[in-house]
Amino acid sequence: MNVITKTVALPDGRTISIETGKLAKQADGSVVVRMGNTMLLATVCCAKDAVPGTDFMPLTVEYKEKFGAYGRFPGGFTKREGKASDYEILTARLIDRALRPLFPDNFHAETFVNVIMVSADGVDIPDALAGLAASAALAVSDIPFNGPISEVRVARINGEFVIDPTFEQLEKADMDLMVGATYENIMMVEGEMNEVSEQDLLNALKAAHEAIKPMCLVQKELMKELGTDVKREYCHEESDEELEKDVWAKCYDKAYALASSANTDKHDRSAKFEAVKEEYIESLNLTEEELADKVALIDRYYHAVEKEAMRRSILDEGKRLDGRTTTEIRPIWCEVGYLPGPHGSSIFTRGETQSLTTCTLGTKSDEKLVDDVLTHGKERFLLHYNFPPFSTGEAKPQRGVGRREIGHGHLAWRALKGMIPADYPYCVRVVSDIMESNGSSSMATVCAGTLALMDAGVQIKKPVSGIAMGLITDKGNVKYSVLSDILGDEDHLGDMDFKVTGTRDGITATQMDIKVDGLSYEILEKALNQAKEGRLHILDKIQETIAEPRADLKPHAPRIVAFDVPKDMIGAIIGPGGKIIQDIQEKSGATVSIDEIDGKGRVEVAATNKEALDAAVSRIKAIVAVPEVGETYDAKVKSIMPYGAFVEFMPGKEGLLHISEIAWKRIEKMEDTGMKEGDMVQVKLLDIDPKSGKFKLSHKALLPRPQREEKKEQQD
Repeated sequence: MNVITKTVALPDGRTISIETGKLAKQADGSVVVRMGNTMLLATVCCAKDAVPGTDFMPLTVEYKEKFGAYGRFPGGFTKREGKASDYEILTARLIDRALRPLFPDNFHAETFVNVIMVSADGVDIPDALAGLAASAALAVSDIPFNGPISEVRVARINGEFVIDPTFEQLEKADMDLMVGATYENIMMVEGEMNEVSEQDLLNALKAAHEAIKPMCLVQKELMKELGTDVKREYCHEESDEELEKDVWAKCYDKAYALASSANTDKHDRSAKFEAVKEEYIESLNLTEEELADKVALIDRYYHAVEKEAMRRSILDEGKRLDGRTTTEIRPIWCEVGYLPGPHGSSIFTRGETQSLTTCTLGTKSDEKLVDDVLTHGKERFLLHYNFPPFSTGEAKPQRGVGRREIGHGHLAWRALKGMIPADYPYCVRVVSDIMESNGSSSMATVCAGTLALMDAGVQIKKPVSGIAMGLITDKGNVKYSVLSDILGDEDHLGDMDFKVTGTRDGITATQMDIKVDGLSYEILEKALNQAKEGRLHILDKIQETIAEPRADLKPHAPRIVAFDVPKDMIGAIIGPGGKIIQDIQEKSGATVSIDEIDGKGRVEVAATNKEALDAAVSRIKAIVAVPEVGETYDAKVKSIMPYGAFVEFMPGKEGLLHISEIAWKRIEKMEDTGMKEGDMVQVKLLDIDPKSGKFKLSHKALLPRPQREEKKEQQD
């Protein structure tokens, strides 16, 4: 067994090892990446040839965390790992987005990348190692790949950048970025920030890239040692040079005219581009059999024509497909309160992209339970994104939630979650349904989410907007144009999709995918500054619609009161077997929940009307109230003894009303008082024994004192 291990050091001295030759040797490539006690197994398998007719890269990336890796049983009835969690899907997307652009354009063999967490100790965060593991598996294979790459997490903690922080360190960070890059270029960025500046973000990217470079070099060393720096030969695309030249000669000028015609209608523009291709095909006078042989080639060559026409129109004349300048934002209109049923709703429309968004306020029982392998807890702010086929005019059925929907929703969630006050008592769910789509639907979700939250009366700290930036470059980046608020075609045919969200004071989240080599920091800086201008313009439109959160909730929204009680009172509120808390809920009509948080009891009371809320709160506050010496209480007789009566003067608080404290006259027997169980009697709290905690109660202290008793006191 020939096992090879390479190591690379992080800036703080920790090391990452890459081992190959021990596990999964029948895969085309396999490695085990380890940092501390966290270990990931990455494998890659590739078909020997492409499926005929395939004109794209059929890449599938999976990321899986084994519960046994952390010494845990999976939840659920079967006690077995099931479908991928959102976290696993999001991690797989991070890997995919960095790898996909680096496969050769003409390589179309089905390729499967699998990354599995096989060991963890809960200290190091495994997703930061997943991109490196996937790239290393490709590096030790013969699969054509223009890498290697690596990914790192960069966090800013107390003003310093930390590469691949631990779980504990990350809790203190105000920036959390995942960055994927080759030795030369950044390929992918995703993360969230606490309203940081554009320059801070650039500095974080530079710190991450410097840490990635040694990881790329060590993979190249591994490739040379194994001889995998020479990749397999393949031929996955037919070519016809004469046909290609003919398509360009007869279609380019027409496509260019369309690209610069300022057509704002997506479907009409698409139909006209398609008509140019159909006109060309008709001019060939081919038989059906001849056309069947050439149609795939014509489609590919015409796509290249259309792409180049759009790009040259922008670079040479500054004309975009819909006629805008490079910095211009599409027309925006907004509306809030459109839907009467939800607790908050909004419509945000930018050009031909539209989101209908709702906000729902819930109680503690509505929290999302998170039970991933290394992450446990509850989530009080949820954001879901839906992309139905009708939003693009497609006639096809709507299936379950896809990876794209999870990824777009997560980005919008990151953009907005920092604006929800930490002590906000409600569980909040925002749902964005895309009604129309022509680019930047995730950013429309951020804007619509802000509007819906404010319409619901959620007291967000600041409004947030989002914008997607694009890039068009020529060879060598000699000439380039940064595009604000990109269309779907500008994303598809362009070189960059750079989404930036933020308030007026800074960036809250970002996501970037690069499709070209050699993207300079100068271009990134220009894109960020241009994005800021667009972001502020969109914020103006949002605040023209609703300037700030509504002062009150909608009438049909639940009302919640949250307050802390002493930890030792939790049991008194719940009661034996939940008897007391159930009685409070039944009699008041409110919902009551209580948890221990930071050494205190956190009580939340929710109701649909003020009367029910007040009734439940009053009962609970009576239970937790602290007895005060000198105060008067209405007490209930619980039991009669020969020497007095035990009375409950506060919920859960009982004391002895001694026979000598019932009246000023001497009482020989309790029967003479006429007291019985269930009677109400006023008592005064005279004292609390500091050692035993027993209460000294008196009824006679509330009665007029007889004259002889007063004279006796004066004589004494």
